[in-house]
Amino acid sequence: MAAYTATVTWQRGEDDFAGNKYSRAHDIAFDGGITVLGSASPQVVRAPLSREDAVDPEEMLVASLSACHMLWFLDFARRGGYVVDAYEDRAEGVMGKDDRGKIAVTQVKLRPHVLWGGDKQPTPEELRELHHKSHEACFIANSFRGDVAIEGGEAH
Repeated sequence: MAAYTATVTWQRGEDDFAGNKYSRAHDIAFDGGITVLGSASPQVVRAPLSREDAVDPEEMLVASLSACHMLWFLDFARRGGYVVDAYEDRAEGVMGKDDRGKIAVTQVKLRPHVLWGGDKQPTPEELRELHHKSHEACFIANSFRGDVAIEGGEAH
């Protein structure tokens, strides 16, 4: 089995931890050498204790599902003899209570838009099948308890 790593680093500094007046900003370092600024969502912890210019855990979950789906989609499209010139997904996560009554990301909506190249273009049914196979193969979707909805997926 493969292992995937991320190093999350936070420091209090001079902030009033006991008084709940500490920054939620932190660094997230990945094994390839990239470090991004992380924070609690400003929808959960208001600024200035959170940062709007940082990625929050909920956004990372949505991005992970979207990227995983896209990577499988590109692979299945290639295998099907199609050429994809561009792919964009404005994915959205929805918070709510899950079946256990816990607040969770209960749904992720994927809204892929695909620009096709080449002569072979998928029919609407073939496009639905590419998305279905991609969803079934996606490791992240297979790890997520909520619903993943694929809206549109039409060719552009």
